[in-house]
Amino acid sequence: MAETELPSPRELEEIKGKKFNSRVALVTAFYAVILAISSLGGNHAMKGMLLAQQQASDQWAFYQAKSIREHIYKSQKLLFENELMLLSSTLGADKAAQAGAAVKKLGEESSRFSHEKKEIMEKARDLEKERDKNEAKDPYFEYAEVLLQLAIIMASVSILADSFAVFGLSVLFALGGGFMCANGYLQFVSLPFIHS
Repeated sequence: MAETELPSPRELEEIKGKKFNSRVALVTAFYAVILAISSLGGNHAMKGMLLAQQQASDQWAFYQAKSIREHIYKSQKLLFENELMLLSSTLGADKAAQAGAAVKKLGEESSRFSHEKKEIMEKARDLEKERDKNEAKDPYFEYAEVLLQLAIIMASVSILADSFAVFGLSVLFALGGGFMCANGYLQFVSLPFIHS
């Protein structure tokens, strides 16, 4: 009959420690994946916020240009109307009709700019809403990154200290970071301390 050698208690502890270390390392890799996703979301939110702000600013500048042109046409129309009133007795019927057509054209142009201005304003406000939406997402990703980095650090410390309690703390940090990351993408909860 073959003799079976039983491992010593020290060897059993080493095997147990290796299992713990390899499991913690695997979980830490999972934390890193969530951290990368959170970082990607934060970068996307920040870029979206900056782009929407730039586009909204461009639209408001365009709106101002349209306003200026609208006011120029209104002013010119008023001037022509006043001149037409003053000169109506000295102008012939042909010239009065031409001047009246010019006044009408100035009024149409003024109305066109007024209408275009409204469309530009709506687009600028939509872009501002997009900016605000991305701005609201960004802090969640920042908090997620911090919590996940803390989770990775705690997991590493748990391997060095061979401590299940420290690993449990890393899991809590990771859960908090995962929640913040998911909330950054989905916006299912608005946390007041983040938007103060």
